[in-house]
Amino acid sequence: MMKMLLPLNIQMFSGNQTLYELKQAMATIGQQLKKVEGELSAKAIDPSASIEDIQAQQKSKEDLQARFNVIKQQHDELDAEQKEKFAQQAAAKQATLGGIDDPHQKIISAKASLVRSTMRGKAIDNDVRAALGDDAASGGGKFLPKTVSQDVILAPLAKNPLRGHSAVTQITNLELPRLSFTLDDDDFIADMATAKELKAKGDTVAFTRNKFKVFAGVSETVINGSDADLVGHVENALKSGVAAKEKKVAFAVTPKSGEEHMSFYSTENAIVKVNGADTYTAIRKAIADLHEDYRENAKIIMSYADYSDIIEKLANGNATLYTAQPEQVLGKPVIFADAATKPIVGDLSYSHFNYDIGETFERDKDIKTGIEQFVVTAYFDHRIKLASAFRIAEVVKTP
Repeated sequence: MMKMLLPLNIQMFSGNQTLYELKQAMATIGQQLKKVEGELSAKAIDPSASIEDIQAQQKSKEDLQARFNVIKQQHDELDAEQKEKFAQQAAAKQATLGGIDDPHQKIISAKASLVRSTMRGKAIDNDVRAALGDDAASGGGKFLPKTVSQDVILAPLAKNPLRGHSAVTQITNLELPRLSFTLDDDDFIADMATAKELKAKGDTVAFTRNKFKVFAGVSETVINGSDADLVGHVENALKSGVAAKEKKVAFAVTPKSGEEHMSFYSTENAIVKVNGADTYTAIRKAIADLHEDYRENAKIIMSYADYSDIIEKLANGNATLYTAQPEQVLGKPVIFADAATKPIVGDLSYSHFNYDIGETFERDKDIKTGIEQFVVTAYFDHRIKLASAFRIAEVVKTP
């Protein structure tokens, strides 16, 4: 049974942790406490166990319980503070924006006001910022209010096929472990490729800030139109731009300088290529080549054209295969992405997009068309936490 490492000491939770981090710590220590309790019960009924062993196990249980209680207290206090803050924000929203009672309509009106003020070079009203959850402590002006930021960046996007499969977060200076758990030694890693990768790259992944801009063209007619039409137009444009950027960097065959680490196909990530005489064979071999820890949750990312070719060859006049689900044909769930020039097989929980908080918004004008642009500058990163969790299926014709 694998043991999860505990936090080194309780002092690491000194009031600066997020509610999420405290929840994670509680879960980790809770699991270990449950395990130790089971071991203590087993020793207590084992006649061969010495009283010293039982006392040592009892001491371990008491230490873990003390850790758990301290962290739980901090979690409960922070949770109560956040609930009170949210309640205050809700009360502030109710009292602003002309007395609009419908929370959804109030958000729409606040977003529309933000866009119009930005496009006309006016300051954003405080009641608008409050309704959109902006952090007044940041100094105002340039920071994209949280509600707009989350709707644009964290909302599921149909145009990026990786959304819903890869992890997506919005955390400043994010660092994550390459593996979701570790042990007190490295011998547990049965997949030697993973062990070598951890040794070469380290056991943590640090996300960087990579700047990009998204432009939403807004005509005067749209600006002066209804709130719903204005907000829908701008947000759809921004979401499409964000999705297009994510997809572009993740599947870039020749990544831009500084973006090499973001692509599945880059030499920097060096994902292992598995050869086959045709696409179907290459994919099946790639699945088999994955270590079982990754194979269980593996998915296949491939173009629809490649899948159609597979069906054409396998069907051989049998119409029933055309109606079969891709997973029935290939053995794993399939995600279609035309940008996937070669099929990628792997556990997408090791693909992670992160947006660094600090997006800015401004206006620009397209001189050629006369259309005003609502511009968002965002910072994001895509990291493949473990290349060992993926394989690229490559067709190599044998002589």
